[in-house]
Amino acid sequence: MASHAKEEEALRLPSSVSRDSDDESERAYDSDEKVEITTSDSEYDLLSGAGAPPFSWRKLWRFTGPGFLMCIAFLDPGNLEGDLQAGAIAGYSLLWLLLWATLMGLLIQLLAARLGVATGRHLAELCREEYPRWARIALWLMAETALIGADIQEVIGSSIAIKTLSGGSIPLWGGVIITALDCFIFLFIETYGVRKLEAFFGFLVATMAASFAIMFGQAKPDFKELLIGVLVPKLSSRTIRQAVGVVGCVIMPYNVFLHSALVQSRKIDPRKKSRVQEAMNYYSIESTIALAISFSINVCVTTVFAKGFAGTKIASNIGLENAGSLLQEKYGGKIFPILYIWGIGLLASGQSSTIAGTYAGQFIMGGFLNLRLKKWVRAMITRSFAIVPTIVVALFFDKEATMDMLNEWLNVLQALQIPFALIPLLTLVSKERIMGNFKIGRVTEAVTWIVVAFLIGINGYLLLSFLSAEVHGMLSTSILSVVLAIYVSFVVYLILQGSTCCTRLVSAIHKSFFDAGNGMA
Repeated sequence: MASHAKEEEALRLPSSVSRDSDDESERAYDSDEKVEITTSDSEYDLLSGAGAPPFSWRKLWRFTGPGFLMCIAFLDPGNLEGDLQAGAIAGYSLLWLLLWATLMGLLIQLLAARLGVATGRHLAELCREEYPRWARIALWLMAETALIGADIQEVIGSSIAIKTLSGGSIPLWGGVIITALDCFIFLFIETYGVRKLEAFFGFLVATMAASFAIMFGQAKPDFKELLIGVLVPKLSSRTIRQAVGVVGCVIMPYNVFLHSALVQSRKIDPRKKSRVQEAMNYYSIESTIALAISFSINVCVTTVFAKGFAGTKIASNIGLENAGSLLQEKYGGKIFPILYIWGIGLLASGQSSTIAGTYAGQFIMGGFLNLRLKKWVRAMITRSFAIVPTIVVALFFDKEATMDMLNEWLNVLQALQIPFALIPLLTLVSKERIMGNFKIGRVTEAVTWIVVAFLIGINGYLLLSFLSAEVHGMLSTSILSVVLAIYVSFVVYLILQGSTCCTRLVSAIHKSFFDAGNGMA
C-alpha cells in the first residue's frame, strides 16, 4: 500500500480539481445519480510493478452509457441524409471516407472524455474559466447557434418520420409539435436516474440498428463492392460535394460539450491517478464500440441507396422527405414494407438526437453562464430555441425544395461553428495546468491539430462553395467580407491562444528576428 500512496502523492493534480470552489452545490449541473464504480485499493497496487488491474467486463458495463449517448450525433437525421445522398450519387465509392471521418470523430470524442474525467469539469465550464469575458460570450453564442441549427435539423427529421409513418395524415407542423413533447419524456426518464436514461438511448440505437439492418437485408447490396468501397480510397470531381458532406456531418460541435459532461456521471476520484487512468481506458473501449455500431448503421444506409439509386436520373434529387416513398417503389416489401422500416429508423434517429440536443443545451447554457436554473426550465428554454423557428418553417414553407434549401443553410451553420468547439477542446487538453499528468503528448497534439485543420478546411470549402452560389451583389458581398474577416480573426486568436506548437513557432520567429537585429547592430 505504501507504493500506492507514494504514486498518488506524486500525481500532479489539475488546477480545476484542486480548487476549493469545486463544491458540488456550486456546480451548474449535478447528476441526480452517479454510477458507483467499485474497485478496492488493493487492485490499484498492481500499478506499482505488475501493471494495471485486469480487464473486467462487469466494470466495462458500469462505464457503458455515455458513449452511446455521444454516438447519437453520428446517427442524426443530418447524417442519414448525407449517407443516402452519398450512396445515391457516389455509390459505394465514399465508404472509405465515412470510415476515416468516424475515426477522426472518435479521436475528438476521446479527447472530450479525457478532459471531463481528468478535470471533473466539462468543456463549457472550463471555457468560462479560461477565456476572457468577451471570448467566452462569443464561444457561448457560437455553441448555442450550433446547437439550435442541429436541433432544427433533428426536429425536421422526426417530423418527416411521423408524417411518413402516419401516411401523410399528420402534417409536418404536427410532427414538430409532437417532437417538442420529447422534452418531457427526457425529464421524466431522467428523474429515475442516469442509467435509465442511458438504457432508453441504447434502445433507440438498437431500433435504428434493427431497422436499417432489415433494409440492408431487403436491398441485398453487393458485398464485394461494399468491401472495396471501405478499403480503397476513390474521389472524383463529380462526388466532391458528397465527400465534403460525409465529413462535415460527422463532427457535431455540441457533441464535444456533451461528451465531456456525460463522463462525469460515474463516481471517479480525480485526485487519484490510477482511478482516472482506468476510467479513461474503459471510456475509450466503450466509445470505440459505440462508434463502430454507428459506422455500421451509416454503412447500411449508404449501401441501400447505392444499390438502388446510384447512376439513376433521380439520384441527385433524393432527400429525407422523399426517401421513404422512393425506397418503397424500388424495394417494396409485403411482410415488412420498407417505407415503414425507414420511417421507424428515421423516427428513432430524430427522437434520440433531439433529446440528446436538449441534454447538451443544459450543459452549454449552465456551463458558460454558470446558471442555477432548474432542469425543466433550462430544457424548455433550449427546446424553444429550436421548436419555434421550425414550426414557422413547417407552417409556411412545407415544400420539398424549401426544406432542402433550409437543410443546406443549416449545414453551413454547423460548418461555421466547428472551430469554436474543437480549438478550445484541444487547447485545454494540451495544458498541464488544466490536465496535470493527463495532458496529451506532443505527438498526439500535433496529430490532433492536423485533424482539426483538415476538418476546418473541409467545412470551409463547404461554406465558400455554398456562399459563392447563394450570395450576389456588391452590398451583400461587402457585408459578408466584413463578417468573414471578423470570423477568421477570432479563429486565429483561438489558435494562437491554444496551440503550443504555434506558440513555440511564434517564439522561435521572434527570437530569430531579435538575434538578426542584434547581429546587424
